[in-house]
Amino acid sequence: MTSPAPASSRRAVFLDVDGTYAHHGAVPDAHVDAVRSARRAGHLVLLCTGRPVSLLPDHLTAAGFDGYVAGAGAYVVLGDEVLVDTRFPAALAERAIDALDSHGALYFLEAPEATHARPATIAAMSAYLPRGAAPSGQEARGRRDVTSALRPSEDLAGIRFGKVTSFHAEAPLIDIARAIGPEVAVIPSSIPDLGPGAGEMFLADVHKAVGIAAVLARLGLTREQVVAFGDGPNDLEMLEYAGVGVAIEGSAPELLALADHVAASPAEAGLAAAFAQLGLLER
Repeated sequence: MTSPAPASSRRAVFLDVDGTYAHHGAVPDAHVDAVRSARRAGHLVLLCTGRPVSLLPDHLTAAGFDGYVAGAGAYVVLGDEVLVDTRFPAALAERAIDALDSHGALYFLEAPEATHARPATIAAMSAYLPRGAAPSGQEARGRRDVTSALRPSEDLAGIRFGKVTSFHAEAPLIDIARAIGPEVAVIPSSIPDLGPGAGEMFLADVHKAVGIAAVLARLGLTREQVVAFGDGPNDLEMLEYAGVGVAIEGSAPELLALADHVAASPAEAGLAAAFAQLGLLER
């Protein structure tokens, strides 16, 4: 029987989901095996994603995780304990919805318990994303994971949400954010061909490293014990914060510049090899 890692060598591993742990919503079997092996070896493994937990289907979480940093740091749960649940203040939420609506945005409001969107947004997203390309195979299944989980809500007033995802607007999302105020920030969409109105809007002081810090504080761990894997612009703070940062091949140059290691893409089961190289697997 494998002995758990001693406290001094225990690691807390944080995995981005899309483009890191999963490829178009599909998780390689080797990634599932690596997560389970690392946990048997005594390490903690958590998903650290821009998605809210309401958009994490069972097949993405089936490996078993110690917790989730979701909503890009807005919601953190460790085991059954919720450590962080940050939402837009009511007045700011109202301003954000008004600004998005005035610019013809198609968007959804993300919260842990549900992700809300108007029926017209769900229909448009299902039929017209990404523009100019008909999805198939894994990409289509990954999109259905999202659209099938959205809760149709014609009236979005009063919904308490932690993040907004837009996939179309008649103005650049960054301009809409400026009109709302300095309390919010945006990153562009990672999906090609959606245009400058697509992306994610979040509270300016919330990011993945904030969520990771809450986990470390609860467990009494240090930054040096963190191993973080990511591929996107919302992973910059996470990789900078981690004791060991791992970027995925093909990530943006600024993310690769921060990384201590580079792993192959999930299409090549890159995390499995990286876990082995970093000594995270049971022996």
